[in-house]
Amino acid sequence: MKKGAFSFSSANRSAQISESNNSYDLLIIGGGITGAGIALDASSRGLKVALVEKHDFAWGTSSRSTKLIHGGLRYLKQLDIALVKEVGTERAVVHRNARHLVVPEKMLLPIVKKGSLGKFSTSAALWVYDFLAGVKNKEQRKMLDKKSTKKAEPLLDSSKLIGGGMYYEYRTDDARLTIENIKKAVEFGAVCLNYAEFTKPIYENSQIAGAEIKDLISNENFEIRAKCVVNATGPWVDLLRKKDNSLKGKRLQLTKGVHIVVPFKALPIKQAIYFDVKDGRMVFAIPRQNKTYIGTTDTVYNQAIDSPQCELEDVNYILNAVNNMFPEIELSLKQVESSWAGLRPLIHEDGKSPSELSRKDEIFISDSGLISIAGGKLTGYRKMAERIVNIIAGKIHKTDLGPCKTAKLSLFGGDFASSREIGDLIIELTSTNKQYGLSVEKIKEWVYRYGTQTNIIISDYLEFQKTESDNEINSLLAELNYGIENEAVLKLEDFYIRRSSKLYFDLPNIKKYLDESADFLAKKLKYSKEEIQIQKEQVLKYMLEATAFKN
Repeated sequence: MKKGAFSFSSANRSAQISESNNSYDLLIIGGGITGAGIALDASSRGLKVALVEKHDFAWGTSSRSTKLIHGGLRYLKQLDIALVKEVGTERAVVHRNARHLVVPEKMLLPIVKKGSLGKFSTSAALWVYDFLAGVKNKEQRKMLDKKSTKKAEPLLDSSKLIGGGMYYEYRTDDARLTIENIKKAVEFGAVCLNYAEFTKPIYENSQIAGAEIKDLISNENFEIRAKCVVNATGPWVDLLRKKDNSLKGKRLQLTKGVHIVVPFKALPIKQAIYFDVKDGRMVFAIPRQNKTYIGTTDTVYNQAIDSPQCELEDVNYILNAVNNMFPEIELSLKQVESSWAGLRPLIHEDGKSPSELSRKDEIFISDSGLISIAGGKLTGYRKMAERIVNIIAGKIHKTDLGPCKTAKLSLFGGDFASSREIGDLIIELTSTNKQYGLSVEKIKEWVYRYGTQTNIIISDYLEFQKTESDNEINSLLAELNYGIENEAVLKLEDFYIRRSSKLYFDLPNIKKYLDESADFLAKKLKYSKEEIQIQKEQVLKYMLEATAFKN
């Protein structure tokens, strides 16, 4: 296997930029899950790959989804059988490649009076769902009567409950799945740069041959030349197509999805629930750590792409949906600890509402040779990448690439033969390190975030313990240090939002050690006081946006 010349450390950024001045087989614009998947597929097949991202990896949609690797049960309503089959099957593949990040999650589907599904249709839909996805026996659907459904979830409203269906989906951390694909691509030799903005395409004989890039850290400009250029920028796909003078025919329709986070005790559900809303949509409520997150909305979005925010109307919609299904809960705005809003880059279809638009991916190849990919689902990222790389192989006449390898390629930290091995690792690390102040909860959090890479973080933690007695600050800095040295963390927001999800699931505690983490990052990456102050203010701004909702 070809190994990269550099580790994925922030300290090696200038060396990677120097390396990027060479010519490549493939340049990918966009560092979300689609671009990351393409980078891994292409580099693992032997192509020379460069990837640039204007913001941080997973900055856009790929850190703001429902965080599920799921088959899209509701797409059966649209009779989108091919999509359900593909992404349903992909759930097992992505789980196998990253068992610590893609975790089986029991999902209860309550059947209620005047709901969108009845007993027979729910049973049939779940059976077809399992059949198309090739679900293993122990995870196949189980139909429940009213009494059993109420026992499974006592908070449900008995007056409207008819029964239920229990099935399985897979919960994930979308941003971490993205970064692990990026890291694996780097191991295969890809050059992947965050905070590297595409500014202008380069053409030779009317064919796209690369791009001018601006390093937003140093403010220096450089070029990357490539035989093929792929536009994998998600909601920004049409903007890049416009720069290529190829924005014609089908276009994107952006829709906004909002999620809110509440303390688990405010909505103490026994498992994830997928339930009806009065307007005919459905909403997920998913327990995670000591929180429950709920979403999503689906509304047309025509505002600034870089700054989607949760509006009060969005939050009230979700709160009303919860309170209608769980009337004893009485969830209120004051219990919302955090939120996020993401954009779906769907393909516009006249006469269809946002919820009716297809989640299929589409590929556009312009006269200049620019390859753009839009649409699709998080679950299907690997197959989307495979289709793109197959096209590239044909364009550059690479007949010796062979088939896609990523179906059996474990991501970083995912070296587990079974889910039981994850539990064994947690037990082992807890027993070995509890004397040093590491709780089973902290070890479990790290293992389900970093997998077998947790040992590296613990090693740093033990070093910090030699000079600082505060276990909490030591664990935070050990995790931050891992991000800087192994995951290209360049800013505080990279760590707090996309590497650790603390902005969403541990927001009340961020302020506690913000100064210490800022000082540590500044020292490691030699930032001035002015530079690190700007970063701290940016984190505080994101914290405010996560809790203050626009009217």
